[in-house]
Amino acid sequence: MHKLTISDLSIVLIEPSVPQLKLIVKHLQEEGVKYINGVSSGEEALEAISNYQPDLLISSMYLPDTTATELFTRIKESDDFQDMQCMLISSETSRAALEPIRQAGVVAILPKPFDHADLKRALRASVEFVDPEELELDSYDIETVRVLLVDDSAPARKHITKVLNNMGIQCVTLANDGTDALAIFAESPDAFDLIVTDYNMPEMDGQELIEAIRANRENSSIPILMVTSESNQATLNKIQQAGVSAICDKPFEPKNIKELVYRLLEEI
Repeated sequence: MHKLTISDLSIVLIEPSVPQLKLIVKHLQEEGVKYINGVSSGEEALEAISNYQPDLLISSMYLPDTTATELFTRIKESDDFQDMQCMLISSETSRAALEPIRQAGVVAILPKPFDHADLKRALRASVEFVDPEELELDSYDIETVRVLLVDDSAPARKHITKVLNNMGIQCVTLANDGTDALAIFAESPDAFDLIVTDYNMPEMDGQELIEAIRANRENSSIPILMVTSESNQATLNKIQQAGVSAICDKPFEPKNIKELVYRLLEEI
């Protein structure tokens, strides 16, 4: 059976700068990518993906008619493009500007100029999204694993749910924030095998949720995976002390989530 490779990926590339577009196309071609449609604006990109949905949309941050943030959010909220992945290549470094991109569920955020090895890794992650492999467990039937997913971002919930579904996990209960999650969990603590949570949320953040769950000794063994864009080491240390089982960055590669889920469920 043919397995999808990087060379099989179809890509729409949005880059207003002609020299930059040519440079990125060159890097993509060096990895064997043959199907590349280069456009210069968000409107052209939407027209292109409406005519033929690519596997991956790569964009710079600031376009003549929109931004990658607005474009990616629009795409992620549409059921028509739910299987298409997005990647940002930008010189933007502001955390405030990049945070909505991270929350939208992108496959990667690369700087300008980017390292070719990082691009290759992002393309491999795209392949994993497009052509996923089911996770095999010794202790569970993967289709019966029950997950409580907590994130205040609707695109992020949708994106992570898709990743979990791709690895074979079908029983996913959604919570909008920590308060919502705690109410769901308190009603039936034995109903879940794994909790996946964000950190930055209104009402009750991820750390507070973990502390509330771990306050009951009977909940000490349930694995809790935090998927977050938080990078402050002091904050991450506090999350560790609260009793999180593992932390994964946003954006993430599917194989990293798969490896963490395997370890958390098999090492209970």
